[in-house]
Amino acid sequence: MIETMFGTLFTMLTTPYYLWLMLIAVLIGIWVGITPGIGGKLSIALAIPFVFGWEMIPGAIFLLTMHAVNGTSGQISSIMFGVPGDGDDAATVLDGHPMAQKGEAGRALGASMTASGVGGIIGAIVFALMIPVLEPVVLAFSPAEFFLLALLGITFIAFLAGGSGIFKGIIVGLYGMMLGTIGMDPQTGTARYSGDYLFLWDGLSLVTAVLAIFAVPEMIALGVKGGAISAVSKEAAKYSYRQLFDGVLDVPRHWWLVIRTSVIGAVIGMIPGLGGSAAAWICYGHAVQSSGTPERFGKGAVEGVIAPETASNAKEGGSLLPTLFFGIPGSSGMAILLGAFLILGIQPGPTLITQNLELVWMLIWALVVGNIMAVVILLFFARWVALLTFVRGELLIPFVLILCVVGAFVNEAQWENLVILVVLSAIGYGLLRADWPRAPFVIGLVLGPIAEESLHKALALWGPGFFLRPLSLVLIALIALTIGWAVYTGRRQSLAIGTGAVAK
Repeated sequence: MIETMFGTLFTMLTTPYYLWLMLIAVLIGIWVGITPGIGGKLSIALAIPFVFGWEMIPGAIFLLTMHAVNGTSGQISSIMFGVPGDGDDAATVLDGHPMAQKGEAGRALGASMTASGVGGIIGAIVFALMIPVLEPVVLAFSPAEFFLLALLGITFIAFLAGGSGIFKGIIVGLYGMMLGTIGMDPQTGTARYSGDYLFLWDGLSLVTAVLAIFAVPEMIALGVKGGAISAVSKEAAKYSYRQLFDGVLDVPRHWWLVIRTSVIGAVIGMIPGLGGSAAAWICYGHAVQSSGTPERFGKGAVEGVIAPETASNAKEGGSLLPTLFFGIPGSSGMAILLGAFLILGIQPGPTLITQNLELVWMLIWALVVGNIMAVVILLFFARWVALLTFVRGELLIPFVLILCVVGAFVNEAQWENLVILVVLSAIGYGLLRADWPRAPFVIGLVLGPIAEESLHKALALWGPGFFLRPLSLVLIALIALTIGWAVYTGRRQSLAIGTGAVAK
């Protein structure tokens, strides 16, 4: 295996054809990631006709590289304008955009791009290490564990809301879960809360909801406030390459967080049904929960940029594992990629390990080399991108709002999503003005339906006894510890605030 591993790397690096294909794929992936609403799924679907008839390895390398680097560039609009490129990038908005508002856009971009690249590489390494033991690990997770994992992610709402805002966070999170029930009932298959509107049968568009709750309210607030996105002047910010590389160095400074969130993201990616959005939000919540100063999050903490970016890219390596070896897509993007692999003549299954190990290692190295290429290219251009935060709002707001409208429409090609965009934008702006947390809304919207569907399946398979499964007991203990720690830190913050008020 060692010989195959290094032999495929040498072949990739010494074959100009492969390198050119990867460079083209990286550039396309970067463009797709920057453009809100398109997403990796649509880019693969559009690329399939062009790779039809290609040889197996070049076609697979091209498609996987293009898909893998989408997340590396998606955070640009999240940080600069508060406009997520896709549902996976929404968590980056929480701290990335406040950093841009403080004149630290360069640092946020440097940290996010480097974290994305490192996360993608660690995800590929986790994939490689899991090859000998992949079957028992993947098959250990059942609907019971899916339900409890989603519940664990939802409990992070308490941390995201902050000490005194826990009840506000729970209310907003429950509202997101409520909207997540719109669509087809997973138990009966009948439409619910959708009236006669067919476009709601697939549920509320995640991209539209995220744009409405985060991006549009920020632009309205910017228009009311006036000036530029950055609250400080260009001169006061002292923007330079030094700030950019300060963000790059933030990744090794928080190396333990990077490793943890990368591994968590890769493992979540291995579990079909959870998806990249769940990985990003769960790891963001973990970063808040494990921080000694959770009150900094949501106000421009660089850890809040690093954690979701490492997770969302690391999950690509994880989700490739069940896709290749079991024919079970680890995410919606991998489902389309699986179809493309079948067109290229790649037959997923355990025989890939015994009969086509060279292809497997080529795909692993494509994840590594592609992410390195994307990071180098993006860091080169990041300085000029960061300067957009100093552009006057009246010039920037129309452009960003057009991006939001295009993103909401292109994602599902449903004009009705524009109505949803307007309605939820009003709610999002109300939450912003009232200083209520908005992150719990997306957590509820993303993880609520996963929890509901998994609960129905678990009850059908085992009844209430599924709570007593060994892995279920471990996850229940983690949920209890998370809630207990959130209550403890909340009380500690409240006491600290009360003591400070008495001292004054």
